[in-house]
Amino acid sequence: MPATVWKGYLTFGLVSFPIRLAAAARPEPVHFHLLHKKDQSRVREVMYCAAEDKPLERSEIVKGYEYDKDRYVVVEPEDLEKIAPPTATVMEILQFSRMEDVDPIFLEQSYYVSSEEAVSRPYALLLQAMRETKYDAIAKVAMHGREHIVILRPTENGIVLHTMYFVDELHKEKEAGTPAHVKFEKKELDLAKKLIDTLAAPFKPDQYHDEYKKNVEELIERKRKGLKVTPIRQPKQAPVVDLMKALQESLAKRPASKKSTVAKGHAKKAGRKAGSKVA
Repeated sequence: MPATVWKGYLTFGLVSFPIRLAAAARPEPVHFHLLHKKDQSRVREVMYCAAEDKPLERSEIVKGYEYDKDRYVVVEPEDLEKIAPPTATVMEILQFSRMEDVDPIFLEQSYYVSSEEAVSRPYALLLQAMRETKYDAIAKVAMHGREHIVILRPTENGIVLHTMYFVDELHKEKEAGTPAHVKFEKKELDLAKKLIDTLAAPFKPDQYHDEYKKNVEELIERKRKGLKVTPIRQPKQAPVVDLMKALQESLAKRPASKKSTVAKGHAKKAGRKAGSKVA
């Protein structure tokens, strides 16, 4: 059974039922250990007291919030337990919304929502109702030392939860801003749309892989065997001088999209039918 990251009750009006959350995904990079360069022995992290100039045991360490320069308020785990909001144990659905109304920039992490009961009619009822109404649920839950706004989404295999950022956590000041108004020739826009059309296809996540991770694994294996590591050539890019030419050359290298090919096939068939009627 996957590790449970939160468990409590999900409430839907006056209906409530026990659930648990398990991480739906997490990054899987190649992990490295820190070693002493001289003898390649493992390096151990040491908590150190600068005032007493000595290492500390974990039992001697507490959490503190710096409210002024070098002045702290110590906060114990039991202090945090005392002020935990109700959402630490009960996830209440606050409203229902369409997923398309939620800007993806708010989405943070994903979790599978499972019922704590072997057979849960309330869980199954909520899942089916959301599927048929095409609504997603907005709720709040406290976990990992903070409260989250979340969206619960129905899928073929159950409910998936996505934690979301609050508005004040978005770095709006870093936005690129609205581009200056630029006029394009119709030909340029038509070619850009055509290029998009040639690249259009259903999203199939299993066709994408982490090439960097693969390269790191190969690097490790070659170094382990004492083989030479060959650098990977990086593409050289330069600013586009002739936009029209760049679009035309891009299209020349791309095969026609399946969508366009099918559309042309239908158009030819329709033309043949129309011609046979006239004859």
